[in-house]
Amino acid sequence: MSNCPLNVAKLIFSWRCFFAAVFNSAFLMPYVGSQLAQAQEVNQSCQISAAEAQEKDKLRLSALKGEQEAQNRYQQMLRQNAQTLQECRSRNWPQVQAIWLRLYPCDTQAGEIERIMDRIVNRGYNQVYLEAFYDGQVLLPAANNPTAWPSVIRTPGAENNDLLLKAIQKGQERGLKVYAWMFTTNFGYTYAQRQDREGAIARNGKGQTSLYVVEDGSQVFIDPYNLQAKSDYYQMVQEIMRRRPDGVLFDYVRYPRQAGSDSIATKVTDLWLYSEGTQQALFQRAQNNKGLELIRRFLSKGYVTAGDIGEVDKLYPQEGEPMWQGRMPPVAQTPAPGQAQAASTGQKPPTQQKAIIPPQQRQPQLQSELWQLSVAHAMQGILDFVNLAAYPAQQLGIPAGVVFFPDGNQTVGQGYDSRLQPWDRFPSSLEWHPMSYASCGNVSCIAAQVQQVLSQAKPGTQVIPAIAGQWGKSINGRPPLEAQMQAMRPFASQLRGVSHFAYSWQDPEHDNERKFCRAQ
Repeated sequence: MSNCPLNVAKLIFSWRCFFAAVFNSAFLMPYVGSQLAQAQEVNQSCQISAAEAQEKDKLRLSALKGEQEAQNRYQQMLRQNAQTLQECRSRNWPQVQAIWLRLYPCDTQAGEIERIMDRIVNRGYNQVYLEAFYDGQVLLPAANNPTAWPSVIRTPGAENNDLLLKAIQKGQERGLKVYAWMFTTNFGYTYAQRQDREGAIARNGKGQTSLYVVEDGSQVFIDPYNLQAKSDYYQMVQEIMRRRPDGVLFDYVRYPRQAGSDSIATKVTDLWLYSEGTQQALFQRAQNNKGLELIRRFLSKGYVTAGDIGEVDKLYPQEGEPMWQGRMPPVAQTPAPGQAQAASTGQKPPTQQKAIIPPQQRQPQLQSELWQLSVAHAMQGILDFVNLAAYPAQQLGIPAGVVFFPDGNQTVGQGYDSRLQPWDRFPSSLEWHPMSYASCGNVSCIAAQVQQVLSQAKPGTQVIPAIAGQWGKSINGRPPLEAQMQAMRPFASQLRGVSHFAYSWQDPEHDNERKFCRAQ
């Protein structure tokens, strides 16, 4: 994919414009129970009552102790809740209400995954976006992890615990669709510690990797053109797809977010073009020797002068304008009679000097076009990488989606957002999950981000915005989820689903308990 042709103008400029049942009766009298199930006190968010949730958890704990009757009643209640949830979501917008979830080593304890998934169902969610690869570790059992990353679960004695598979199965048993949520070009700190992977790490023109420009010092972005990086990631996606999740989401489909003045890329040295894979792929975009030599000089110095152009003209006098993919010379070259005759017969045209515009006049345009080529090439690497990453899922008929920031592709003057996230160029065959996290004290800026994405999505694109917050109260300056969901209402005809970040925000006490417990 590294040689995918560039339509520079299209790639660069297209995004400038911008749920109570009566419990005992339900089990003693099936007919009456089914009637009661239909009359459950289910609110518009499809949450079940606190009393029913508490009863279900008591049954879960009793079942863990081996009580067979409790186990039977618990399973029946799970099926009933799943049916009620499905019916409620089909009647109420959004039809898909998802939540983002990270698991921890402590979640290997007996009954913990069941507890989490029950709580998710209780809150009216019918999809879970489960982190399968994040922070340089993968949610695969240590005893069966052929990837380049360590396993999340490294507790002695738990080497065979397949938490990913268990979470998928337990979610599906409860009527939930479970997606695998994965970091993409952010491979994590552990990857950078491998000496045999040094060449796969992205570098800018200042000799930096993302370790030096991202504040937490743990994000390691790779060269999306590097064959080793692509092979490593592809293998991991295949392993995760073997667990048959209901979908897969690719996050961090971009370059690093930088701070301050570095948040806008204004010169070629700001771009992540200085690793071998990316450079070689860029050089291959040249279509003649003049084009290649000017690309090399521009990458090396950050600019080209009239003197450079003149020297290149003298080096390759037989060629006309410098050419690379997507370039349309400002003045069409008229072939000499001998050339026209040779072209018609398929013969090689004779070598001769062509009349061209003087270097001084060509320099501003050539330098601008070299800058646009460099930006387009960096973005094309992201597009190629996510297409490659999604392929194993698509081959199995498993939906794939991309997670992105609506403002990750903006321009500022002649500069570009340092993330270079060309989400408007993501294929419509992928689900679009815009992280609509704008913060302005109310919901207007959140709605504006959703509207922006919908306005640029091709017909048929499934857009599922992600919003961040808690039910019933503001958090971190963000309005309650109720208010944010209401702001999505005007777009209901275009949005089948909405996701909420994150389980840890919804239930911080439970999340901390799971995160900091001592794994048994």
